[in-house]
Amino acid sequence: MLSRAQALISASALNHNLSVLAARAGARLLLPVKANAYGHGVDLVSGVAAAHPDVWGLAVATPQEAERLARWHPRTPTVLLTPPTPEEAGPLADLGVRLPVSTLAEAEALPPHARAHLKVDTGMNRLGARPEEAVRVGQRLAQRGLLEGAYTHFATADEQDLSFAQEQLRRFQSVLAGLPPVLAHCANGGAVLSFGALPGMGLARPGLAAYGFAPPHLRGVLPLRPVMTVRARINAVHTVYAGETVSYGGLYTAPHDLQVATIGMGYADGYPRNATGQAQVKVGGQRRPVLGRICMDQCMVDVTGLDVKVGDWADLWNAHDLTVSQVAEWGGTIEYEVLTGLGERVERVLVD
Repeated sequence: MLSRAQALISASALNHNLSVLAARAGARLLLPVKANAYGHGVDLVSGVAAAHPDVWGLAVATPQEAERLARWHPRTPTVLLTPPTPEEAGPLADLGVRLPVSTLAEAEALPPHARAHLKVDTGMNRLGARPEEAVRVGQRLAQRGLLEGAYTHFATADEQDLSFAQEQLRRFQSVLAGLPPVLAHCANGGAVLSFGALPGMGLARPGLAAYGFAPPHLRGVLPLRPVMTVRARINAVHTVYAGETVSYGGLYTAPHDLQVATIGMGYADGYPRNATGQAQVKVGGQRRPVLGRICMDQCMVDVTGLDVKVGDWADLWNAHDLTVSQVAEWGGTIEYEVLTGLGERVERVLVD
């Protein structure tokens, strides 16, 4: 069967981003590939990343993600960032997954062959041990010979005011001072772009930046390249006559006769319904408006005057002149949500 929609994943853009981020951070990378590699396809992205010389390991959010990744890439460390259940910890350790630890009870319960990364809560207030407790937990892990790494997460490193991020860094460094040498990591993409190399950090952990995006005030710090282009086929071309409406609710009325293409992608595929009335796609070499309400499986586009036919591709977003940042703005959301919301019906294809 022909693909009705595809996400083209550029290996060259991903490799470029990994190289420039590692150089900026002055450290190797622990690349987050959670949530299906931010929607890009974890099978494709992990294969490219595992072969990159600047990538130390791959990070995920769930035990299921960790198990799958560790089986695919047994020579590349997999780090689980959120706690497993006690029943999951043993099988994951058997696969070599690095496990997050925040409490003395977790430290004691780990099997003797486990490798742990101490999770420190420096102000995000989501997961981890507070600094005063983290030192005790880390020392116990070290006594058991299990402590490989330690990490925290910045809450505001992608903001213009970096004062709280600097305080979080100070708190984390105070914990590291009470531990034996470990692989420390704290820099998300915003921190890599804002701070560059951070003292004492053996790894950096850029997420969205690795896939080509930076906060607006940090764009231009590095020449990041968007990795994904999403395109969908034209399913039909038909005439809509003056005065007729298009799509649910009759929100759009044709001011004159139009040629309209129905594109095979909708909100069930991750194209935001809230972009209705603003969205554009690129078809036949031109940006053209999406007409009326975006549907579950399709959207309709004005192709009047264009030489297009059924089976032709239309870009929903690309790396150049119609970015996912614009799509997210039309949808009243952020790039993360659009990318991670890309549906399973959209075929991921590695290019370059």
